Amino acid sequence: MATQELVELARQLIRIKSVTGAEQELAGFVRDYMLESGYDEAVIDEAGNVIGVIRGRGGTKLLFDAHLDTVGAGDASAWTYDPFGGEVADGKLYGRGAADMKGALAAMLYAGAQLAHCPERPFGDIYISGTVSEEVAEGQCFELVLDRVRPDLVIIGEASELNLKIGQRGRAEILVRTTGKSAHSSNPALAVNAAEHLADAIRALRRAKLGHDPLLGDAIMVLTDMISHPYPGQSVIPYAALATYDRRLLVGETEEGILAGLQELVTGLREENPNLQVSFEIAAGEHRTYTGYQFLNKRFFPAWQLPPEHPYVRQSLTALRAAGLSPQVSAYRFCTNGSASMGKRGIPTIGFGPGHEHQAHIVDEFIDLTELEQAMLGYRALMGCHFVSLT
Repeated sequence: MATQELVELARQLIRIKSVTGAEQELAGFVRDYMLESGYDEAVIDEAGNVIGVIRGRGGTKLLFDAHLDTVGAGDASAWTYDPFGGEVADGKLYGRGAADMKGALAAMLYAGAQLAHCPERPFGDIYISGTVSEEVAEGQCFELVLDRVRPDLVIIGEASELNLKIGQRGRAEILVRTTGKSAHSSNPALAVNAAEHLADAIRALRRAKLGHDPLLGDAIMVLTDMISHPYPGQSVIPYAALATYDRRLLVGETEEGILAGLQELVTGLREENPNLQVSFEIAAGEHRTYTGYQFLNKRFFPAWQLPPEHPYVRQSLTALRAAGLSPQVSAYRFCTNGSASMGKRGIPTIGFGPGHEHQAHIVDEFIDLTELEQAMLGYRALMGCHFVSLT
């Protein structure tokens, strides 16, 4: 069972609502906690990320990351427990963000507070970041933290069942557009039906050959949305149609390569139908954080994988086992801020956190209090580890 101070900290985090775009109150709370707990510095950057540091003896710089934002709670009446009550029952802490990922944030903050009060400094500088907008733009705001810290190793606190994650599939949101020419539906010969052309393209895309990785699993491409214009189409043939695909990526897949592969799949359609106009693009849109910081959120987040024989992997396993844990090496199924650190920048990244992946975003989201305590001990062990890279 977790210590009362740690549980109370996690409860306080859950009680502060922090849906994406509204993380301001939680960011202020985290910064104040860091300063009151003896961290050497704690700041909020231009995007609203919180960054705290405990200075070490000049060795490896470690960055522990947990995102502040959560998805919404939905219909609160569907919950057994108040989604923002931080209620404890049967050894579990309930609430939106308990597993994703305020439990991990509490464990990191508490471990850091313990370290800050130790008379002996850690081997290297220990940074803890609470990042914003992860739920809608994995890694985009985290890049500002990476620019400031320039870490040697990143530890992502996403739920891992206390196992060590050394990779994840990436994510791309792909838009498929077709254009045509409207006419009254009683005179289809005068029109170019964009909806039918989209249906043809969708059938062609089913032939896509997707890869497999022994650790990360299958690359996938799932149709998630379709719409035609005008909508509703009342006696009018649509002049445009749009489909959205969720594409889960493997290491090495690029925007250019994926879009070129999709174009190739519809080459035969163009030869059969000269009127076919179909295009492919990565979805993008402007996003603004609670501070007013604005950026283009291009929905392409690379996959990444750290080799299992990497020194940081071996040393992390040794530290966690010394803390009494029994981690297995595996990979995340979902996307994380690691898409920025390892996927884009090649900074060695691992994942370790309490909770299970399937506990995220659900009604009656919870975290086991025993796992909360064990995660804190694991973070404390990693913070005290003398990491040495041999690469």
